Amino acid sequence: MTAVALTIAGSDPSGGAGIQADLKTFQRFGVYGEAVITLLTVQNTQAVSEVHPLDPDLVVKQIQAVIEDIPPAAAKTGALGDAAIIEAVAGLAASFEFPLVVDPVMVSKHGARLLAPEAEDALRNKLLPRAFLVTPNLPEAEALTGCRIRSKEDMQAAAQRLYDLGCLNVLIKGGHLPGQPVDLLFGKQGGRFLEGTRIETRHTHGTGCVYSAAITAGLALGRSLEVSVSQAKEFVQRAIETAPGLGAGNGPLNFNISAR
Repeated sequence: MTAVALTIAGSDPSGGAGIQADLKTFQRFGVYGEAVITLLTVQNTQAVSEVHPLDPDLVVKQIQAVIEDIPPAAAKTGALGDAAIIEAVAGLAASFEFPLVVDPVMVSKHGARLLAPEAEDALRNKLLPRAFLVTPNLPEAEALTGCRIRSKEDMQAAAQRLYDLGCLNVLIKGGHLPGQPVDLLFGKQGGRFLEGTRIETRHTHGTGCVYSAAITAGLALGRSLEVSVSQAKEFVQRAIETAPGLGAGNGPLNFNISAR
């Protein structure tokens, strides 16, 4: 039986992030990918110049159409754009019969806002309680919790706050801390740190999208959360190490590697 995963996210015409990156990642894991577009961007590896959220009703109709015909075994969200889209997705998520991975995309790699500031409350209070897993980086975790994160202990405190909001599981990505990158996977049984190796490169466009998409693919294949996160982290590590060096700015990862 073919595993199916759904991404609900924005479009990146340069192909390195958003739904384009999610679909490529699903494919590498042998998962059939469906994509619901939430917003359109004008961007390349150097800048994001325009962001245009779609009508929430159109987003809802896209989700309903794919779920009614080819229901996914797991889904993820990426850039949602504004409060109206977040609330619409959260309303549908209440009836999802599959795990939802929420990647709380707020700002692009170039510093452009992909989520209106006034939409953060809707993300925090409406969508996060529907999440099987939320995957913020450190700035996103700080924005969602109000915690200042400068250490592993701060990461644990922030993870607890996110868990208390109703998220079943939390993955805080610690790449913004000095030293080797370390992530924290936190849930009902507590937390554990996942060590990584820092790679000095500017070609990291779409890293968060690929990470969350790889986790979603693992869940769609019926793997445990712990295995899905571990395999996703290893996939992202290799994808960064072998990045093709495309573009004059923050280039994309390597999507031509196999998932192990």
